[in-house]
Amino acid sequence: MLLGSIEAGGTKFVCAVGNNDYQIVDSVVIKTTTPEETFEKTINFFKKYKDLAALSISSFGPIEIRKKSSKYGYITDTPKEGWSNVNFLGTMKDALNVPIYWTTDVNGSVYGEYINFQKHGKDLDSIVYYTIGTGVGAGIIINGKFIGDMGHPELGHVKLKRHADDLNFAGICPYHKDCLEGLVSGPTFEKRVGKKGQDVPLTNHVWDIMAYYVAQAAVQMTLTFRPEKIVFGGGVVSETFLKKVRAEFEKLLNGYITIDNVDDYIIMPLIDDNGSATYGNFALASSLINKN
Repeated sequence: MLLGSIEAGGTKFVCAVGNNDYQIVDSVVIKTTTPEETFEKTINFFKKYKDLAALSISSFGPIEIRKKSSKYGYITDTPKEGWSNVNFLGTMKDALNVPIYWTTDVNGSVYGEYINFQKHGKDLDSIVYYTIGTGVGAGIIINGKFIGDMGHPELGHVKLKRHADDLNFAGICPYHKDCLEGLVSGPTFEKRVGKKGQDVPLTNHVWDIMAYYVAQAAVQMTLTFRPEKIVFGGGVVSETFLKKVRAEFEKLLNGYITIDNVDDYIIMPLIDDNGSATYGNFALASSLINKN
């Protein structure tokens, strides 16, 4: 029996099949082009595996997660050109005829980290996963369940207090300008300093500004949900950057509540090679089989 995973991003689809131990048996990276072309390549990959028992899709969005909605399983009003109002889940169900779990890309990642902690003997009741890359999003698990009923959280679009040295930067979000995504996503580097993030040394003051904003997100999450762990992943994040974030977090929190070990509270993903979503998808696919 094999489990399937689709981590669907605006740039690429990472498709994988895995065994009952959530180990990858085969995988492929498919460039995100048109829905028709991308879906065809995705379906062809999974059709090679006749013993595929279930599949989980964690997709970029916004997506419709309300099962009573006529658009359940759709990517809705996304800025990704050509992908608005696309019936992702229905297309996969028709083609593959297996049970399919449908959720957001960050929910796949947070579930992967959550299950990985369990596998290593640490049962968490709550965990948050932020991804900071081309965009910003977050998934939340409280008492073993995803947060988000009428829709999935859009924590990349919370408003922030501006850094004193960043008042002249407009922000790149077309909706909110100075929301988290508008101020810390990868493309903001080019707007601020004319370089991609990987080409900006961590000694550059722009990283201090970014850390101030990311720390605000961590404080918001701490004061609203009080999770056991906050995980930051994505292309913008490194351990060196998180050291700056932790320092800003402690300044902003200012001792209001006690966090015993900030280094163990605000962390990088424990699953290597950006594999959190794939691991989480295998676990979510497996849960469909167990239900049956």
